[in-house]
Amino acid sequence: MTHPTAFNWHPFLLRWSEEWADSLPDDATRSEEDEAARRARWLGFPPASEERIAAMEERLGRRMPPSYREFLKVSDGWQHAGGFVRLLAGITGARWHNNGSGLADMFEEYLDDDAGPAERRAADIWRRGLQLDVVSDITHVLLDPEDVDEDGEWAVYTWASWRAAPPERYANFVEFMRAMHQEFHSLRARPAGGEPAFVDDTTRELDALVEQARLEALRGDWERAEQALDEARRYGRPRAAGLGDQIRRLLGQTYMVSFEDLATDPRYAPELLPALVAEHAAHSYRDDSTLQFDLRGAGDDVVSLAFATLEQVRNGTYRYTAAGPFGEAVERARELARWGDTDAAWRTLMDALPVWQPLGPDHLAPLGWVADPLLGSLLTPERGHELLSTPRGGQAGEAPVRAADLDPGNLAWLADPDTHGDHTSYRFVLVEAVEPEDLPGRLAGANEATLVAPMTAHEARHRPLDGQREFSSYDDRALMAVGRAGSRWSFAFDGAPAPFDAQRFVSPAADASAGTRAVVVWSGLRTRDGQAFFHLSVAQDGTEQYAFTYANGETRRTGLIPRALDPDRFFGSRQEAAEAERPLLEALTDVFDVHLPRHAITDGRLHTFTTRSWTRPPENGETYAVISMNWDAEH
Repeated sequence: MTHPTAFNWHPFLLRWSEEWADSLPDDATRSEEDEAARRARWLGFPPASEERIAAMEERLGRRMPPSYREFLKVSDGWQHAGGFVRLLAGITGARWHNNGSGLADMFEEYLDDDAGPAERRAADIWRRGLQLDVVSDITHVLLDPEDVDEDGEWAVYTWASWRAAPPERYANFVEFMRAMHQEFHSLRARPAGGEPAFVDDTTRELDALVEQARLEALRGDWERAEQALDEARRYGRPRAAGLGDQIRRLLGQTYMVSFEDLATDPRYAPELLPALVAEHAAHSYRDDSTLQFDLRGAGDDVVSLAFATLEQVRNGTYRYTAAGPFGEAVERARELARWGDTDAAWRTLMDALPVWQPLGPDHLAPLGWVADPLLGSLLTPERGHELLSTPRGGQAGEAPVRAADLDPGNLAWLADPDTHGDHTSYRFVLVEAVEPEDLPGRLAGANEATLVAPMTAHEARHRPLDGQREFSSYDDRALMAVGRAGSRWSFAFDGAPAPFDAQRFVSPAADASAGTRAVVVWSGLRTRDGQAFFHLSVAQDGTEQYAFTYANGETRRTGLIPRALDPDRFFGSRQEAAEAERPLLEALTDVFDVHLPRHAITDGRLHTFTTRSWTRPPENGETYAVISMNWDAEH
């Protein structure tokens, strides 16, 4: 960017003036001032001399910022600064605002007790600012003499009540005037009343820049493309926002992403609408008025598709599809993600991305998959970088840097205190040579031996009770997520178990191990109640082989425990019990060659089912509580 003090004002202002003059319809009615400016092809005024600028500074008691001084030497004021400032002040029009609008009082009322110095200074600009707007559409333009950079440049603040936004800041007067030139072009790019859009050398240059950016994006040079598209978007060029929004969405910048006119174009709607409605569903609280706004101008078919997709996204049944080899990879990736192997799912998508083909010339990357309940959680900002850096759509480019895998490939991550979900207590079952969908048959009762559709851990914990009316304190049926724990093992995992009852606990390892091996782990070494415990049991062919339970500083054991898992190697004093968790999990990883998929468990969606109780029924003399709930069909 050109330094503001070195900015060449004359060619910039001359080009702006000529563009403005050429954009005016020949038969329109104009004021005398506008007609004179059109004929002269000049929106400015005669330049101000150094003497007059010095006299202005003496009147105001401050030396003007360098870029504004240089501007005055070319034009003593300006007409049509953007679309809403009819006349911008020169030497005689500039004046201290001194809260002439009363806005200082209004903005100060908005400040709460937690407002910091920066917020208070921002509110006070209406008392100290130098007002530059002379005639405007209720639009204020102020130079701030207290927001000064190392070059002596004053920041410019603009505000209009009808924009319903906080004051907008520009670093200096050059940046402000460039933005107003862009605003002029943006308004001419979408004229009202059916008038043709304005076309000139500037618009043609920008449109060529957009097309070049599209090709660069498909080659994987998304950063250069994004910069060019942002520049064109500020001038209101068609396609720029819609193309740029696709890049922003894959970078996780979902706020204000609308894909402009592309989401309502029937060619692109199948890819872009899902991403649009998924973001809407996440923040709408069932108010669909904002989605209606994004769909303005869409045909009935597109609107119907949008709301059908929205319903699928909300109930978790949306399923992304794509054509050709990439579509086949999508199906394979979904099946991998379904059982927790999210890293392999991502690699499957990326390996197929080079053969992906766009739906049309304004389609930069596959996007509908971000709304898929199984695939959407694969996206991270780093993976978005990798996708955007991958050449695709028939374009050639350099291979991207591969994003790091999200799963550490072990069990030890459960001991990380900053793990999402903070699993201070958890339990899991590992079964060898058994598919995940077969686990309910080994661990659940006859009436519950089915898998529930994939859901997040949060959804699983808060799902409806499915009509259950009676709850017993002796009954501990676990809601467990299932998936693959390596090449030979499947897992069932519960990240929010009930309290551990060492006297009544019954390991499900034996039942789960019919014809194979099963491992059961229940850890509470970091529980907040101070009652640290850890249980391990291993069974084979329906018989428990060995087990130990550490609780309250003591260890109970059965069977011949391998040296690698001997609890004496891990547990010393009660105060050190929490330190045993990581080495224990590392040892289990090595002995059984297993892992649990962190990303799928904490951020993804997995099938769930409810197990049989992990506690035995009460014996004679043992007390327990039963809670019964009754409600009618309407409640």
